[in-house]
Amino acid sequence: MPFLPISRKELDERGILQPDFICITGDAYVDHPSFGIVIIARICESLGFSVGMIAQPVSDADFQRLGAPKYAFLVTGGNIDSMVSNYTVAGKKRFDDAYSAGGKGGKRPDRAVTVYCKRLKKLFPETEIAVGGLEASLRRFAHYDYWADKVLPSVLADCGAELLMYGMGEVTIAEICERLKNGEKLSEMHDIRGTCYMTQPVNTPIGAVQCDSFEIVRDNKKAYAKACRKQYDEQDEVYGRTIVQRHGDLMLVQNPPQRSLTQEEFDRTYELPYMRAYHPCYEKEGGVPSIQEVEFSITHNRGCFGFCNFCSIALHQGRRIQTRSEASVLREAEALTKKDGFKGYIHDVGGPTANFRAPSCDKQLEHGLCKGKKCLAPSPCRNLKADHTEYLALLRKIRKIKGVKKVFIRSGIRYDYLMADESDAFMKELIGNHVSGQLKVAPEHASNRVLDYMGKPHIEVYEKFEKKFYEITKGMAKEQYLVPYLMSSHPGCTLKDAVDLAIFLKKHNIRPEQVQDFYPTPGTISTAMFWTGLDPYTMEPIFVPRTPEEKKLQRVLLQYFKKENRDLVEKALTIAGRRDLIGTGANCLIPPAEHPRKTAGGRPAQGNRKPSGKPEHRRNASPKKQSRPPRKKR
Repeated sequence: MPFLPISRKELDERGILQPDFICITGDAYVDHPSFGIVIIARICESLGFSVGMIAQPVSDADFQRLGAPKYAFLVTGGNIDSMVSNYTVAGKKRFDDAYSAGGKGGKRPDRAVTVYCKRLKKLFPETEIAVGGLEASLRRFAHYDYWADKVLPSVLADCGAELLMYGMGEVTIAEICERLKNGEKLSEMHDIRGTCYMTQPVNTPIGAVQCDSFEIVRDNKKAYAKACRKQYDEQDEVYGRTIVQRHGDLMLVQNPPQRSLTQEEFDRTYELPYMRAYHPCYEKEGGVPSIQEVEFSITHNRGCFGFCNFCSIALHQGRRIQTRSEASVLREAEALTKKDGFKGYIHDVGGPTANFRAPSCDKQLEHGLCKGKKCLAPSPCRNLKADHTEYLALLRKIRKIKGVKKVFIRSGIRYDYLMADESDAFMKELIGNHVSGQLKVAPEHASNRVLDYMGKPHIEVYEKFEKKFYEITKGMAKEQYLVPYLMSSHPGCTLKDAVDLAIFLKKHNIRPEQVQDFYPTPGTISTAMFWTGLDPYTMEPIFVPRTPEEKKLQRVLLQYFKKENRDLVEKALTIAGRRDLIGTGANCLIPPAEHPRKTAGGRPAQGNRKPSGKPEHRRNASPKKQSRPPRKKR
């Protein structure tokens, strides 16, 4: 099966006078199931519809390249929110983009969904538009926009599209296709789960959960925090209800979440005829870097009941775990061994959380996941069923496939879930067979108070895991290290908390090369905390580090060991009232300031030297050039 047509010539070669759908994306065209728009396009194709692809359009001629579709334009900003893709947390323009040809940034506009739709409405005023993907999904309600530093209306109110598909769209697009074929229009489809639409207030569904209007939440932070909680509390496919939010003269309606895929549907989705490569048109620019991470990786699940407050998965993919069958995953693994460039290494068998292969408990299938509660934090729920048996059996079978030398796990491992498993079998095989020298895990912080705001387990769980990891590693005579992801400046984190984290890092001999500042991405609970200064689930006020100076002081504390950070670390310790950590003692973070002075012999005195200690292990540094993308698919 060839790539989807990207030009009029390719449409003509297939005998397509007018494509049924035209997909517009902010990413380069990579025909791989890790790109959501490609899944949607291939599903439409599998249902008998013709599809064209326009990637990263700029000019009118780009948008008009394939003409007008018969049914609709399908628009996405890409795999990452365009603003996150275009700017750092400090607001600086990025010059790189793994989802663009040559890895070069600047090929997608800011707020791409809105820009693309407005251009399409101008060029094709009679053609309907459906939007989807991460950017549209997480901006479906009135939302705080970090880059504008204000609350913006729903992207649907801004962009003018007829329908918004939120979450994972396979079931939704199949229903839309069927109804379009039967003569309906997108503007008439007001009853499809997993969609949002705008309507006259008189048409507001009866019995819907009502959030305060855009105008109210824009101006009232308490109302914003309450709306955020309502939106999260209804994102369960079992009990989730319709939500409405007025925007001026119109009403935004979010229908209940779409049902999960059955395992058979999930298998079929990932076994559609993807090319699993970027389009050849990008060869001259050096290809598209993002393919490198996924080309020899396998997705076996989706969803995450971990439900971290700073993560978008709960609002996008949902908390319910969906899995592919063992047979489907094994077929893909065997196919990878026959792919050009395969050298025997499968880079990942994972998903948002690699070691989730079953629901967290039995009750959620019938009753849904507990509203306002977390399965793992601050401690595991008593109903949690932590079991790696099925995942472990899958990995063992992949390792036995002819041509497979090694199977790594690079996507997130929830160490708290792993520690809740009474059996050590998975942990031992993880360490023995699936770590490529370094295992990345995400404790995020060391202050339990901050971890509570993050929705993460307490740090004692990580410490137990770390101890066990190194005991097993040593017993196997291996040299493997943990690389912890850490976050500074999360809402609720004071300078004192940052000092506690620095003390923790010194105690555990961890020296991170890179530190991630909290990035307030659209739609998350933590972003609501950042904007409002309130915890949406308690309505209690919380401290929020906002200024560049506050953020800088927290960040340098996590890299206290760098010589160039010494003066700023001293300033932070002074403000926090912890000058006891300045000195030459074993527990001190930095040495005293050096003051050149003359000795009796007239020679400059030697400054304080950092006391020698344990050798620094490779676990104390992340690999070079490693960057931590904001959490989406994770």
